[in-house]
Amino acid sequence: MNNQQDEKKYKKVDASRILISELMQPSNSNFNGKIHGGYILNLMDQIAFACASKHSKTYCVTASVDTVDFLNPIEIGELLTLKASVNYVGNTSMVVGIRVEAENIRTGAIKHCNSSYFTMVAKDDEGNSVEVPGLILNDKQEIRRFLKSLKRLEMKKLRRREFEEKDFSPNDYLHLLEDHKVKVMLP
Repeated sequence: MNNQQDEKKYKKVDASRILISELMQPSNSNFNGKIHGGYILNLMDQIAFACASKHSKTYCVTASVDTVDFLNPIEIGELLTLKASVNYVGNTSMVVGIRVEAENIRTGAIKHCNSSYFTMVAKDDEGNSVEVPGLILNDKQEIRRFLKSLKRLEMKKLRRREFEEKDFSPNDYLHLLEDHKVKVMLP
C-alpha cells in the first residue's frame, strides 16, 4: 500500500481538530445571569458534528453523549472556547472529545467548564452508516485518550448488558436504596 492510499484509510488526530470561540451574550443567559447549559450543549453538538464530519468527510449524527458535568458557571461577557478532537474511531463511529473553557476577558483568568464525549456516526446520503478512516496516534496524550475511550465503551457495554438482561431483578439491587433518601411503598 502506498503512502497516499494509507492517508485515505488513516488520518492524524490533528487533521480534524477544531477550536471555536464565542463571546457569551445576555441573550444566551438564564434568569440567574449565567449562560444556559442547553446553549452550551448545542455548541458542543455543533463542534462534535464539525470535527467528526471533517474526519470522516461525510455527514455525521450524534449517537450518544457521555458525561456532561457542568463544573463552573459561564458568565455573560466571557469568551467561551470549545476544543474538539477525534479520540477514538470504530468502524462507522467516532468519539469526539470536547473541552469547554471560559475566559474572563478583563483578567485573562481561564476556567475549565466541562469536558464531554460525543459518539458520532458517519452517514451517507441515504442515511446508511459508512466506514470512517482509522486514526493515527502521534503522542502519549492521543494514545491515552484513545485508551480511555476504549475503557468508557467497555463500561457502557457492561452497564447495558447488566440492565438489559431478561433476568434482571430489582430485588437484587434493593440494598442500594438503604443509604438514599427514598421510600419504597408497593401496593
